[in-house]
Amino acid sequence: MPELPEVEVTRRGIEPWLLGQQVSKLVVRNASLRWPVPPLAQQIEGQVITAVQRRAKYLLLDTLAGTAIIHLGMSGSLRILTRNKPAEKHDHIDLQLANGHVLRFNDPRRFGAWLWCELPLAAHPLLAKLGPEPLTDAFNAEALQQCLLGKTKAIKLCLMDNTIVVGVGNIYANEALFAAGIHPQTPAAQVPLAQLRVLVTGIKAILAKAIEQGGTTLKDFVNADGKPGYFAQQLLVYGRGGKPCMHCGCVLSEIRLGQRSTVFCPVCQPLADSPAHKPGSRGKTARK
Repeated sequence: MPELPEVEVTRRGIEPWLLGQQVSKLVVRNASLRWPVPPLAQQIEGQVITAVQRRAKYLLLDTLAGTAIIHLGMSGSLRILTRNKPAEKHDHIDLQLANGHVLRFNDPRRFGAWLWCELPLAAHPLLAKLGPEPLTDAFNAEALQQCLLGKTKAIKLCLMDNTIVVGVGNIYANEALFAAGIHPQTPAAQVPLAQLRVLVTGIKAILAKAIEQGGTTLKDFVNADGKPGYFAQQLLVYGRGGKPCMHCGCVLSEIRLGQRSTVFCPVCQPLADSPAHKPGSRGKTARK
């Protein structure tokens, strides 16, 4: 599934083509996405796109009449094409622009979404309860600690909770916890502030690096010009269960948390009560 870096890469790719352009026509070939596509044409046709934003994993096309809310789902992608480019299988929606270009939405599994909002965006049901953006100052160790008070569920599950912080999906949660030397099953409230500072710093650095690399392509993701993301080549734990840790050589463990694959190094990321854990030395074995 495209995560925050992939969505941000997509936003940056389509923004120069959409900003300030008038929508001449909206073509919906298949309205049966995650939610039925509403009659968007009557709202967006003739409107000028005033901003191309991202909130969590949602792309937002602002106009004076309202905002189109787009979600890429499990396998969706947006491409900028010329209007005479024939539609292919799974090309469900075209946003045709007055300049002759088309924003085309392709989604083989149809878990994506195109919706419309005339309310203030912050009040929309999909956006109202979202936590802070991870690349902003609002996401910091002290604020994260307050959100985790009293929480006994695994820290990894909390990182993937969009009410706590948005956009830290499975791939990047695995990588960030490894970078911080935190076992993914650690009860969230038990992670000390010092480690939360390392974790927050790691999340910001990893997401920023992934955006710089064009996101992570594991299967379906391509950016707005059809190219894959290259951050997959820098993944240290995700998808590497059973392989040696790149820091200490120990075999990486793989478990299921929240029905998602979770990979970690039992040496670099010991549980607090693990024999491998020594106070003040978490992760140091791996980083000699």
